[in-house]
Amino acid sequence: MSITRRHLLGLGSMAAAAGMLGLGACSRAAPAAAATATAAPRQFEIMRSDAEWQRLLTPAQYAVLRRHATERAGSSPLDREHRRGTFHCAGCALALFSSSTKFESGTGWPSFWAPLHDAVGEDRDTAFGMVRVEVHCRRCGGHLGHVFNDGPRPTGLRYCMNGAALAFTPTGQAGASDGTDDWRVPL
Repeated sequence: MSITRRHLLGLGSMAAAAGMLGLGACSRAAPAAAATATAAPRQFEIMRSDAEWQRLLTPAQYAVLRRHATERAGSSPLDREHRRGTFHCAGCALALFSSSTKFESGTGWPSFWAPLHDAVGEDRDTAFGMVRVEVHCRRCGGHLGHVFNDGPRPTGLRYCMNGAALAFTPTGQAGASDGTDDWRVPL
């Protein structure tokens, strides 16, 4: 059987109609998703509008901290930072990690075995069909990365952080630690 131009046009029209019906089905589901998304936002010590965050942060920082993006492995110079000092939130400058807890994980992201006391919060992350523990800044809620149970002693944890979410201050400069900061021990 040969296909004529008329058959092709008819098939194309049917495909377009099916696509429009499919889009309609998606848009009907959208209000429920939107209702979920409009649940009361979490409250943090530092709250800013989306426009303010975009103005204050670089595009990479905004993507990671506010949109939960993940930077490309090996792209952050902080993965190769080995001086003594403190890693801060790039969004609000809260001290998050001491260099004394940083280790070479081989993942391409700055990794730590413990955060500073009362520096981070954690949430369950089920994106991409996985269950992970998301780590965010306790003060501004900025997304930092994830924590995994495959780290070194003494905690056995690997806080795998996006370098774009961090700023580093070497020891001896204002805001830096001496590398002996209090880190939290998980229960």
